Amino acid sequence: MTSELINISILEDHPIIIDGYRVRLAENPRIRIVGTAHFGEDLEPMLVAHPSDILIMDLEVPNSPKNPNPYPISNSISRLKYKYPQMPILIISAHNQQVLVETLFELGVSGYIFKNDTFAFEHLAGIVVDIYEGRFYFSQGYYEKLSSLKAEGSSPMLSHRQLEALSLCVAFPDSSSHELAHRLGVSDSTFRNTLSAAYKHLDVRTRLAAITKLQQMGIGSSSFNPDSVLNLEERIGF
Repeated sequence: MTSELINISILEDHPIIIDGYRVRLAENPRIRIVGTAHFGEDLEPMLVAHPSDILIMDLEVPNSPKNPNPYPISNSISRLKYKYPQMPILIISAHNQQVLVETLFELGVSGYIFKNDTFAFEHLAGIVVDIYEGRFYFSQGYYEKLSSLKAEGSSPMLSHRQLEALSLCVAFPDSSSHELAHRLGVSDSTFRNTLSAAYKHLDVRTRLAAITKLQQMGIGSSSFNPDSVLNLEERIGF
């Protein structure tokens, strides 16, 4: 077991950060980076081309060179956990909002490292091995807190499906609710009901306000223009 190679794929849009991961992960000869992707649209093809034992992901990467809006990570994680149930996912992000970490924990990620967690970066190779062997790592003691919340039956502010729906709104601001429902694989009415429930949890009334709240949680680019999400049907009332 101890001699098995651990194949890693990375989704991160900053090459200099990937270079930093290479340096840290090279400290353990068992670890091998087999694939890297800078855009969300390249993630799943990369995993098909390079079967991986662990996926390291940033939360805020562009969809593609032509679509700079943030890739819908939560929707992607749901698909990946279904398609690759044995592949742990490690998030490394600058965003440390509690509700975001809680929701991603509920989605099934095995670790969440804040980019200012110097201890984690100094021990990144060891953390990757731990995650490969079935353990967890969350910055600043988050795992103990999240495990306690889960044991008590608590749930994050947003459900998996609500976060998926909202992240799709951020990723594809020019799409109608019908198009987004199709992407999520649900009916138009289910999509609308999901958004309405998310608005209630976020204490907002419109998609524009929800997008702004998501940005505060760390989901969405700082350069994203929320006005672009308001198509005719949203201006009328939804």
